[in-house]
Amino acid sequence: MKRYHEFAKVCQEQIEKALRQEDVLDEAARVIAESIKNDGILHVFGCGHSQMFGEELCFRTGGLGAVNAIMLPHYGIYPNHRLSQLMERHEGFAKTVLDMMEPKSQDVMLVVSVSGRNPAGIDMALAAKERGMKTIAFTSLDYSSKVTSRHSSGKLLKDVSDIVVDVCGIKGDAVLEHPALKEKFCSPSTIVTMSILVGMIGEVIEILANEGIKPDIWMSGNLDEGDEHNAKIAQKYKGRVDIL
Repeated sequence: MKRYHEFAKVCQEQIEKALRQEDVLDEAARVIAESIKNDGILHVFGCGHSQMFGEELCFRTGGLGAVNAIMLPHYGIYPNHRLSQLMERHEGFAKTVLDMMEPKSQDVMLVVSVSGRNPAGIDMALAAKERGMKTIAFTSLDYSSKVTSRHSSGKLLKDVSDIVVDVCGIKGDAVLEHPALKEKFCSPSTIVTMSILVGMIGEVIEILANEGIKPDIWMSGNLDEGDEHNAKIAQKYKGRVDIL
């Protein structure tokens, strides 16, 4: 089997397994929908490559206007991957980041961390809960169960979150093997998590629409009417969604 077929098969299997958590995904979607009904915002936080999940959900064609991506250079792989790793493992900074954003208690915090072991994600979830916010974790339960926490509390992300969605990955994340190599290669967590997250946002929109609520949805700026449509949403969330 060609490796692209093998990798696609693994991704599909993990997506299908993750989608069996309908009760958990429904609960997460309802919590987010209820937040938006009450003028809340969905904040999305991750470190390293997990920053891309916030970026994908924020200011994205077909996505919700009420999404704030928490994206600090300190946590990103650019300009230096070592800085990202150091900051992800540094305890205490994430709370300050959240304080600067002045979130409301009706907001929701969604933290993505495949291993669930690093202090930044754990601190962010704890800080959000201190402010009365509901917290949702997207993490791999198998991975988490096989590593120790780097947080002083000894807890993992799954232990400090109200709702836990298992992205169904394995320890180390990489899945393909070759007899001449000691390292596994090709990690499916990005594809799996992104698929589940975007689909969950679709469920949030469905819930709101079924209740007669018209959510703010971004349009493509490449449509003739897109800029005017998006400008109204940007004005509404200015000061609450960082990039606006």
